[in-house]
Amino acid sequence: SSAESVTTGTETSGSPLIVPQKSTNLKAFTYAELKLATRNFSTAAKLGEGGFGSVYRGIINSPDDPSKKVIVAVKQLNNRGFQGHKEWATEVNLLAMVEHPNLVKLVGYCAEDDERGIQRLLVYEYMSNRCVMSHLSPTSAGVLSWETRLKIALDAAVGLAHLHEEMSFQIVFRDFKSANILLDDQWNAKLSDFGLARLWPADGRTHISTDRVGTMGYAAPEYVRSGRLRPTSDTWSYGVFLYELITGRLPLDFRRPRNEQNLLEWIKPYLSDVDSFERVIDPRLPRRKVLKSAYKLSRVAGRCLSKRPKARPEMSRVREMVRKLVD
Repeated sequence: SSAESVTTGTETSGSPLIVPQKSTNLKAFTYAELKLATRNFSTAAKLGEGGFGSVYRGIINSPDDPSKKVIVAVKQLNNRGFQGHKEWATEVNLLAMVEHPNLVKLVGYCAEDDERGIQRLLVYEYMSNRCVMSHLSPTSAGVLSWETRLKIALDAAVGLAHLHEEMSFQIVFRDFKSANILLDDQWNAKLSDFGLARLWPADGRTHISTDRVGTMGYAAPEYVRSGRLRPTSDTWSYGVFLYELITGRLPLDFRRPRNEQNLLEWIKPYLSDVDSFERVIDPRLPRRKVLKSAYKLSRVAGRCLSKRPKARPEMSRVREMVRKLVD
């Protein structure tokens, strides 16, 4: 059944969150169906949780062929009132409109109000290799090879460029980070979690003012200071992510020594020449072997991290710079 458009209210700038209408293939699930799919939202099926609620592994009949079973990820919103509903509605509306190999596919949704309260769920394709952040963690069992990291960098750039530049409307992601980049069984990277995304006004504005949301360490400085949002706010976050891929370090990590907690500050002195740069490469990688390529990628990151938003390249340009390194 097609997803009904859900009105989600407006932000401080008055920019509507509703995206243009289009008939969709989203399935409307009942709460009972999703309860069954996740074995009553059992702890054993839980994949993770965040501020929004919990994500469970579920098994449903394939929407394309009901005789087949498929694994899905079911995100259940905790009842956070209006804000939670707004993010749920944004995500349904947006992913109903946008399909791309580097964006996680929304299979369907559930919206039921009953005596148990408001049930708001989203059903996505299952991404078996979890998020990029989990693989970069020091506690991760395996190590992402340099080739895989470059491929992830390219996939993420392709996904962002699509949101910014390749549709009849523009979307600013607003919460780009390694925890929101998921990997499928072939290690293809896809952007996920669009609850904070914003439809960009088509009237030629240079920025809009919004409530400041997103994740510390990734948010662009002008956005943190004033709430001024632009598509190049995402470009900044992407630059931070490139340093994260290179170093294997989080943008902010308070478990490290004081002078190493902020990734952008810590890396600065090592960027001036290739020899000193070798020291910042993730020690789990063959540093000598990947040095040249990693240094080139750091130059791309540097351009994304320009303090002046207008000086940051468009994501289609960034995508081509990264593609050269992959090829």
